[in-house]
Amino acid sequence: MTITKTGRTAAIVVLGCRVERNGSPSSALERRLHWAAAAHRAGLGDVVVPSGGRAWGSHVEALVMARALESLGVPTSAIFPELSSLTTAENAVFSSRLLASLRATRALVVTCDWHAARALAGFRRATLSAEAMPVPTPTAAMPVRARRLVHEAISRRLDAWHLDRVFASREPHPFVQGAAR
Repeated sequence: MTITKTGRTAAIVVLGCRVERNGSPSSALERRLHWAAAAHRAGLGDVVVPSGGRAWGSHVEALVMARALESLGVPTSAIFPELSSLTTAENAVFSSRLLASLRATRALVVTCDWHAARALAGFRRATLSAEAMPVPTPTAAMPVRARRLVHEAISRRLDAWHLDRVFASREPHPFVQGAAR
């Protein structure tokens, strides 16, 4: 891992997405991974955090992403999978904690363009300096765009509620290492 002169590092966080039954990334996830690898090659982040603990069959998002990032030329030593998150809000919580352990204070959040505003709000709520790297999505039919719009509006409120609860609680999140059981 490269550490800047300030002793801090920048990170690229790739948010998880659907994984195919055969373990390959979905087309949306594939686009995110290509953008994250390009951002790493361009020097926009010293480390890459594939974020997502959801299992699609026997394939876990972050592990699928890590393998794909390696195949795209990102060194294994620069990849730090976050395996606990199941939601966008949890992506923010768990990734920010992982980035803190890596002494990263800035994050470039890579996700689909229609999802970027909500994801960025969560990362900023997790007290992390973050910028979005919205990946363009192919043009979709009006019903798909409308469904995404409604989903994002509802999910943004749910994420805010969830993050308020996480940060207001004195108890650690149950997935955080060392949490009381």
